[in-house]
Amino acid sequence: MLRQIIHIDEEKCNGCGLCATACHEGAIDMVNGKAKLVRENFCDGFGDCLPACPTGAISFEEREAPEYDEEAVQKAQVAKKEAAEKTKAVHSQPAGGCPGSSMMQFETETAEEPRGPVDHKPVSRLGQWPVQIKLLPTKAPFYDNAKLLIAADCSAYAYANMHEDFLKGRVALIGCPKLDAVDYTEKLTEIIKNNDIKDVTIVRMEVPCCGGLQRAAENALKNSGKFLPWQVVTISRDGKILD
Repeated sequence: MLRQIIHIDEEKCNGCGLCATACHEGAIDMVNGKAKLVRENFCDGFGDCLPACPTGAISFEEREAPEYDEEAVQKAQVAKKEAAEKTKAVHSQPAGGCPGSSMMQFETETAEEPRGPVDHKPVSRLGQWPVQIKLLPTKAPFYDNAKLLIAADCSAYAYANMHEDFLKGRVALIGCPKLDAVDYTEKLTEIIKNNDIKDVTIVRMEVPCCGGLQRAAENALKNSGKFLPWQVVTISRDGKILD
């Protein structure tokens, strides 16, 4: 049929892709770095793509073209939306993708008392994975009736007996606000608010940047609306407890 439809001047097209984004019907694709009208029956001839073009490569023309197929456009839009939602769901699940964010819970070893001259071998007191605040879920079985250890990641290197003195019997939430460049308040609030948390221990370094971790934890405790026992322990750079 003879009707009005868009025309794309390939020589003027700079490949920015703005027209493809502006075309809600999905008639335009980027092919080899250039915009192409690949589905003539998806073009309604209204020209939503024209104002988006910075080079003036798009114009109207009247020529023989398939009739605009609104039903096909709607089906394609539904299929695109479903595919996007499926992709979003897959990427939102920690277990699918980076193995480092797969949730795990395990029993920690029981340290045995040294017998005679035999050296006591330290054991790990870590009871869950992941441990980084950015990777941790806000709801998980290991939060049930849990004591939280919110610790600066440097503290485990500075303080030699971290596992026995602080990690033992606690769920670890590790972070560094300077390296992550985020405010942990919202995430920590959700964890404390939505789980059966018994108490919170904050272990930070004496350096000023660790103040961000302490403030986030304190604000999360306030924002959660719960009244929980909590304490802050500060570690010096040479591995001593300061308070």
